[in-house]
Amino acid sequence: MTRWVAQTHDNYVSLTPYNWTANSVHGFQATRQPAIWMGESGPVAVVPGFTSKDQLKIKANFTERGLNMHKDTEKITPAYYSIVLDDGAGGEVLVEQTSTSRVGHLRFTFNSTGEVPYILLESSRPSVLTSTPTNISFPDGTVAVSLRPGSSQVHEICGSNSERQDRIITPLSTQPHVAGFNGYYCARFDYTLSATSFGTVQNSTLHSLARSGSGPVLSGFVVFEPQSVVNVRVGTSFISVDQARKNIDAEIPDGTTLEATVSATKAAWVDKVGRIALEGASDVQQETFFTAVAHALQYPYEQNEQGSYYSGYDGKIHKGDSYTGYSIWDTYRAEWAFLILFAPERLPGMVTSMLNDFKETPQGGRLPMWKNLVETNIMVGTHADSLIAEAVVKGVQGFDMEQAWKAVWKDATVPPVNDLTTVYSDRQQNVDFEARAGLSTTYAANGWVADDIHSESASRTLDYAYDDFAAYRLAAALNKPSNIVDFLLQRSMTAPFTLYNNDTGFMEARNANGSWAGETNGFTEGDKWIYTFDVVHDIPALIAKRGGNQSFVQSLDDHFNGGHNDHRNEPSHHIPYLYSLAGAASKTQERVRQIALANYNNTPTGLSGNEDCGQMSSWFIFTAMGFYPVNPVSGEYVVGSPFFDKITIELPPKPQQKDQQQKRTLSITALGAATKPYVKSLTVNGKKVDVPIIRHEDITDGGEIVFEMSDVVEEWGNENLVMKVQ
Repeated sequence: MTRWVAQTHDNYVSLTPYNWTANSVHGFQATRQPAIWMGESGPVAVVPGFTSKDQLKIKANFTERGLNMHKDTEKITPAYYSIVLDDGAGGEVLVEQTSTSRVGHLRFTFNSTGEVPYILLESSRPSVLTSTPTNISFPDGTVAVSLRPGSSQVHEICGSNSERQDRIITPLSTQPHVAGFNGYYCARFDYTLSATSFGTVQNSTLHSLARSGSGPVLSGFVVFEPQSVVNVRVGTSFISVDQARKNIDAEIPDGTTLEATVSATKAAWVDKVGRIALEGASDVQQETFFTAVAHALQYPYEQNEQGSYYSGYDGKIHKGDSYTGYSIWDTYRAEWAFLILFAPERLPGMVTSMLNDFKETPQGGRLPMWKNLVETNIMVGTHADSLIAEAVVKGVQGFDMEQAWKAVWKDATVPPVNDLTTVYSDRQQNVDFEARAGLSTTYAANGWVADDIHSESASRTLDYAYDDFAAYRLAAALNKPSNIVDFLLQRSMTAPFTLYNNDTGFMEARNANGSWAGETNGFTEGDKWIYTFDVVHDIPALIAKRGGNQSFVQSLDDHFNGGHNDHRNEPSHHIPYLYSLAGAASKTQERVRQIALANYNNTPTGLSGNEDCGQMSSWFIFTAMGFYPVNPVSGEYVVGSPFFDKITIELPPKPQQKDQQQKRTLSITALGAATKPYVKSLTVNGKKVDVPIIRHEDITDGGEIVFEMSDVVEEWGNENLVMKVQ
């Protein structure tokens, strides 16, 4: 639910709290910022510092409180962080940090001469709205210092704040309900020596021995004796301070050492990452691959606390599951497919969470598009339809199927309010739920979203068509009436090609009157080159539009050779796999390796683009395995070129699996893959596969995939005529 990071920057939209190039640390932050282009919500920072014993000066200001990093001491793992810091005046501290889902555990080993150490809890801070650093707001906060019974020693510092940087793009009908949002915390102290003083700081004014405070720019602090070793366990909550305390008691109870917390957190990671074994991978490849796995397992993240959760959609506390950090426009492409395979125990709760959001949303409900505690209307399309349909197609159970259908059907048929008069530009303020903007203006009647009415119209059209196909797959799986099934299928197949300009051979946005809007208009994180290949649910029709396999493969070559592919953004991710669907599998095998080499490595700059909540890494994971979900709701994967001699995955048990101890082993063998990029033959569970497609049903409970690799182009997956022309 909460991530703990060394705070090198005051974070906001476009800037994260930690950057590896920094030279100073300004605290240790509990963050819920899910991506660089999203905002923070209810943070708290734990800040070590040093002051004169005779005249207390507690540095609460972000710039002033920075301590110098001893970069050579910094250690970073998924379960443990440590670094030595100093204030340049004789004060030094070793900081060690770990956490569970809702509780941070920090240990400060102070070493100072002539100064005394302190720890400050920043309850509320100046907060930047948008990505403009001068656009500052001042959220309210609270702080309370409590002492040990019968003692003057500080036991806890607890508080809250109302900071939510994405509040300005919250849908209008949700704003009154989420207006009461607060992030809560409770920091519980254990220390070897004595606490000598405490108090609060507000707007740089120190209030010594004050036990409470409220308002903006507010902190609480406690001062310790020199050479103190201080443990701090910080419970966080979206519900209350009391719930934050309960989270401490449940996850890191009194008496738990930092080493024990590190061990438990490491064990949780090993339970996942340790299920995968690579053979024939270099150290660099191992680090790159397993870092990708760690990234892909981060989101969506938990929002529930011991069986209850705060919903910003109606401002109430509910029982059940809740997740947030749904970057669905990105993650529907491959990250969700990875979670279905590798975190099946989470899927029922994640789908149920989306359905809870639907039920709690004002004005009859909407599924999330980009949920950061509540909806933000960021990106386009209603790709929660795809998540739900893919889950059903791939056998995920444990959620209300009829409620899921109701929500998906509403996306497909009910337009947003004021559809005709709202542009829904990126991060547009003072609008309601975006959903499928343009559904009632031209999409439903003509098959395209009008560029002279709505933003990003070409991308919307193509995304809506895919979402219609996802709705069709769900309807068919749930045996809905044939007229509904046929309606969704028909619209999904016809809508994309309303944008195909036969004169240019590219997709192009259209205006309401049907005229072409211009070849550069209407695209989201892409252009005409990228989006012309974005009909993942009907590639055969797209190939036919471009004149058949030979000319389609040539157009792919033109795309890549002309420098038009942009792997930093998600609309390009499936494109190299299209060669395999057009009789040129060897070109997929070449391209995916080139892309992986150019865009991924094991350094701090190892991703060419934003992680986008696991999608960038999921592309690498699937590609290294040798296949990729081009059309996520199809239940199929398109074959590429595996990277390693062998990958063995012990898939976790599904919730509905009767024998939870039964192993589900998926093995992928490709001997010589490091130097042999081409596929000569493929078998799945002992059966010969002649087309570059692997079905999910053949690997969902484990299986054996065997590639025969070659260092020269082979016939497998390649049409003679296509390859001869090439």
